[in-house]
Amino acid sequence: MNQDKTADEKPGGGYDPGGVRRQFAILGRNLAWLDNAATTQRPEGVLRAMDEFYRKHNANPRRSVHQLGTEATAAFEGARARVAEFIGAESPQEVVFTAGTTAAINLVTDGLARWDIGPGDEVWVSAVEHHSNWVPWQQAARRMGATLKVIPLTPEGRLNLDEFETGLQAHRTKWVAVAWVSNVLGVANDVQAVCRAAHAAGAQVLVDAAQAVAHLPVNVQALDCDFLAFSGHKMYGPMGSGVLWGKRALLEQVEPTVFGGEMIARVDEATSTWAEVPYRFEGGTPHVAGAVGLATAIDWLSEFPPEAHVYVADLARRAEEELAALPGVRVWGPRAERLSLVSFSVEGVHPHDVAQVLDSRGVEIRAGHLCAQPLMRRLGVESVARASFFPGNTVDDVRRLVEGVRAAQELFT
Repeated sequence: MNQDKTADEKPGGGYDPGGVRRQFAILGRNLAWLDNAATTQRPEGVLRAMDEFYRKHNANPRRSVHQLGTEATAAFEGARARVAEFIGAESPQEVVFTAGTTAAINLVTDGLARWDIGPGDEVWVSAVEHHSNWVPWQQAARRMGATLKVIPLTPEGRLNLDEFETGLQAHRTKWVAVAWVSNVLGVANDVQAVCRAAHAAGAQVLVDAAQAVAHLPVNVQALDCDFLAFSGHKMYGPMGSGVLWGKRALLEQVEPTVFGGEMIARVDEATSTWAEVPYRFEGGTPHVAGAVGLATAIDWLSEFPPEAHVYVADLARRAEEELAALPGVRVWGPRAERLSLVSFSVEGVHPHDVAQVLDSRGVEIRAGHLCAQPLMRRLGVESVARASFFPGNTVDDVRRLVEGVRAAQELFT
């Protein structure tokens, strides 16, 4: 980014967010929605698609021979195929619908990883992990007597892959779990390098892509991870929708963790056999409208030109620069290659107070430990404030953010 960019100059090569913003009814309330990393809003097209399913096609998929059942099955499996295409999967059967990233990760830790590790084995997570990609591995390692290891950070806030590769030389590592994009530091980790190093050591890798799918092109073949998890609600889809992708051979090894209807092939009095992958992992009535909404969100997201993502990154960097220029404000994370968010601390002002002042001015941000307490301790803070952007945000939203932080400083210091 040009450090001499004037306040009036448009970021992102002149990209205009107005057409995007008008597709979100909720933003008609004059809100500066800067909490996109926690959850995005839903465009009208996604809401209409879900409404149309319930109004015209509602039935249990794969369970009925009547017309509505056939339509519901087509909608559900069509959504699975769209997800597979979006992430570069070899087959729709590699796509498991879940309630979100957390559920997807727990399926892997409880259905496969915990039975694959034991005393003397090691499981690695990175220092930047969200609790959803830390606690399940922590608990699996604790239950099975394995050791949880942490990929440390370099002074500038990137993963220290040299120390990670040194640790792998003990040949005790079975699993590695890593976030593609940190929800606190805002930059992408080199997950391809993590996968190469882990595979060379005989370990398997799960990538948490929750913060990546809305901003980066996803191709699981190119990443060469073993599992990938993400949530619909962070990419303009509905809450309660998500995906676990896994290599087919590994999915075949995962034991179901939810038992009941439609995940079975046969039930006898004393034993049961499971349905084929991925259906064995989707017990109970599925969230078909959620899958439809997720597929529609993928279509909507896929229409963004590259300039839209450049624009979002420019907004984040502009916010970073203007916040860092305020006396007493510290911005966290590397100063280069910021994708969509900026986390910061204001000396003498609690992040919750910053957020409340901003809220009173119609600017919505996140404040707290961001479900990343181990990282907060490494940073030496209890909590931070975070602003996160999407292609419908504006330079004026950044102005309102910075003015609100300045107002909080004046009020509390």
